[in-house]
Amino acid sequence: MKKAILSFCLLIVCQVNFAQKKGKGWVSLFDGKSFAGWRVNEENPSTFSIENGLIKVSGDRTHLFYDGKVANHNFKNFELKLKAKTLPNSNSGIFFHTTYQATGWPDKGYEVQVNQTHEDWRKTGSLYSFSDVKENLAKDNEWYSYHIIVKGKRVLIKVNDKVAVDYTEPDTLPADRGERRLSAGTIALQGHDPKSVVYFKDIEVKVLP
Repeated sequence: MKKAILSFCLLIVCQVNFAQKKGKGWVSLFDGKSFAGWRVNEENPSTFSIENGLIKVSGDRTHLFYDGKVANHNFKNFELKLKAKTLPNSNSGIFFHTTYQATGWPDKGYEVQVNQTHEDWRKTGSLYSFSDVKENLAKDNEWYSYHIIVKGKRVLIKVNDKVAVDYTEPDTLPADRGERRLSAGTIALQGHDPKSVVYFKDIEVKVLP
């Protein structure tokens, strides 16, 4: 009996240690209660709200930028994990290496597409207009996971643990590329249009060397 209890206790300790190790370095960016650490731009702030611990995106074009203390909201090499859910015909996006803008579509950085059934042919998992996905890797009305890894010149995008995009930015870029390139910056969520309804949760980041 004592051996059984000891074995059980050791198993619990191992599981706890594994969970701690697995979670090492990951930091939550959203507390589920407020937009502390986030900054919505000036266009249509009401597009973003909190509903039952989730970020709800519903309304005219607006972007919500992470503006908090983690890495001073300036990420270069990092991993980002979050979960998203779209209603039918909805469009959104996740920007990285971007910076706060009061209005307009973000000029700086890259966008990762969020879209299953919106008319835009670029679907969830796309590195928008640079490495696009045409098939649906997720479904409306269901939560799915995003794992975005940015390191050096490489961007790896996983949807439900499946690699959607493995992109390496060329060393030489055309002059008309502007600021749509890898550099460093913050993360932003997109409110695309008044017909789109999207939810986000479990947003966490790990800063890489």
